[in-house]
Amino acid sequence: MKKTTLTRAVAVAAAALLLLAACGSDDDSSSGSSSEASASAPATTEAAASVNMTPGEGVSVTSGRASWSTGYVQAEIYTALLRELGYTVSESADMELGPQNAFMAMAEGDMDFWANTWMPGHQSWLDAERTDGSLVGEVVTVLGEEMMSGGLQGYLITKSFADEYGIWTLEDLDNNADAIAAYDATDANPGNGMVDIMGCPEDWTCDNIINSQLAFGGYKNLQQVKAGYDPMWAQAVDMVNEGLPVVAYTWTPSAYITQIRPGDNAYWLGMEAILDNSNPMGQDGGDGWDQRPGTAAIGEDQCPARSADGLCPIGWKAADIRAAANNQFLADNPAAEELLLQIKLSVMDISLANVAQGEGADPKDLAADWIAGNRSTVDGWLDAARAAG
Repeated sequence: MKKTTLTRAVAVAAAALLLLAACGSDDDSSSGSSSEASASAPATTEAAASVNMTPGEGVSVTSGRASWSTGYVQAEIYTALLRELGYTVSESADMELGPQNAFMAMAEGDMDFWANTWMPGHQSWLDAERTDGSLVGEVVTVLGEEMMSGGLQGYLITKSFADEYGIWTLEDLDNNADAIAAYDATDANPGNGMVDIMGCPEDWTCDNIINSQLAFGGYKNLQQVKAGYDPMWAQAVDMVNEGLPVVAYTWTPSAYITQIRPGDNAYWLGMEAILDNSNPMGQDGGDGWDQRPGTAAIGEDQCPARSADGLCPIGWKAADIRAAANNQFLADNPAAEELLLQIKLSVMDISLANVAQGEGADPKDLAADWIAGNRSTVDGWLDAARAAG
């Protein structure tokens, strides 16, 4: 076995242990969708012969993708399958957007769909007003079950630092002057007396949620640093590997937790104050960022903080990762709508693809490989879409 292959296998195994414990469910596997899709497909050879195999022929579709790299492979899978239905689909990379701009683009008809909606976090953009006073959610629909409860989110903290100072929660950190001083000595703004948490870029929504969490919890010594995520994460990896204190937001499915590894060189950090719908900062759509119950079934070796139920109080609700599309596009293209409803992806498959992407693989190639390896399931989705078209 080559070294790179071994590295990938170890990384994916580490991710699997976490993902299966924290957000495993029947919904995050594509294996169960094949029989359902096939049940909707034509039942006889004669019926199949009458079905239009390319219902999208002559229709141009504008696709897009999220501005976080862990969503690229999903975007390519959706795009490739729409093309199998005959649609002429633009390159998703040509319209790479954060969620605020993506939902507005779909509302205005500038983008037909994307595969990178995170709910409930993106609800605020559905509730946003357009220039004519209508709501985005009146003309854009979130649909399908791409990866239900698949988006585990939270903060990772350097294990050696947490062990030294007994920091299992944000409250522990906020109330420990010695830990704050040690952290502040090497963080993004050293010497300012604050703990600088590595958070999210300005337009990802999670940056707003993090600020709301910090306000809701009344933390006096913690603040978020916003920057380009991948460079910031690379810095966090280097610091953790050097044993320096870091608190950094991250999520799954991704390769990120194979670099800063809960239970190995990091812990999931807990929080006692789980953000509710009170919108402590009065932000537009902030009442939709409710993260309750904010717990996950993560082992104590990966999350020393415990709730009364013995769960990790991770502070975030596991997100449903779903597609979204312009309503007129869906109405005009029933085959495309049915395909978006049919697609279900495995969190572990996407995590593995993210690891490969991090090693230099092209998302298009990874999507093609995934489709080839799941051909029977995919054909069921396509048959259902053709029947609807």
